[in-house]
Amino acid sequence: MRPAAEPDLLLGGRLRLHQPPRGAHRAGTDAVLLGTMFQPGDGALVCDLGASTGLVGLACAVRAPTCRVVLVEREPELAALARRNVAENGLGTRVDVREADILAPAGLRRAAGLGADAADIVLTNPPFLEGGRHRPSPHGGKASAHSFEAGSLETWLRTCADVARPGGLLGLIHRADALRACLDAVGNRFGALRLRPVHARADRPAIRILLAGIKGSRGPLTLLPPLVLQDGDGRLTPESEALHRGEGAAMEVVSQ
Repeated sequence: MRPAAEPDLLLGGRLRLHQPPRGAHRAGTDAVLLGTMFQPGDGALVCDLGASTGLVGLACAVRAPTCRVVLVEREPELAALARRNVAENGLGTRVDVREADILAPAGLRRAAGLGADAADIVLTNPPFLEGGRHRPSPHGGKASAHSFEAGSLETWLRTCADVARPGGLLGLIHRADALRACLDAVGNRFGALRLRPVHARADRPAIRILLAGIKGSRGPLTLLPPLVLQDGDGRLTPESEALHRGEGAAMEVVSQ
């Protein structure tokens, strides 16, 4: 896999991101929304599970100059691009890249350096599609980024809970029609859930959900006002534009 010749400029030009060529899986608005869900506190440890080339975790590092970030990616070529992005953005002292399979047994994850009960914030964008329910992309990297075996979402969220410290935050983005599956997979691991639907335009159904929770909490679920990405003329709404510049936070602040 060869990266595109020039990096993408994100967060108002503050973040340079090398990605695979067009046609492969490339991070975009979903990753920006996930990377701007929270404003990490001073010295917070953020873990980006399924990091690809690192946009989510790197956005946190750029927005919160004292936080530490761990990018976890299974595919060696994507992990190599993530390391390049860490270096080119001058974040090598605060951002670490670890190659690990999120769906692997705990012992293998530990051996890859993915410890338990450590992260203040866990951010994740799981593959959106289950095997057998869609036609996979002919591009191997794109297929693995978009899909995994049926039932794997629960295992993925179990790993998120394992990595988060007690009282730590989970931030998740997924398809809107996967809400029930996400809530089932979260189970009793995270509580005080906060749900925010994401709409392309105000008069259209939600296309994504942002879901936040606190590990070990038994607090109730709160439904937040929707996030609308574009106005009726197709321009970014003020909130959407600010988030794409790396300003503000897509989710209401919750205690850590």
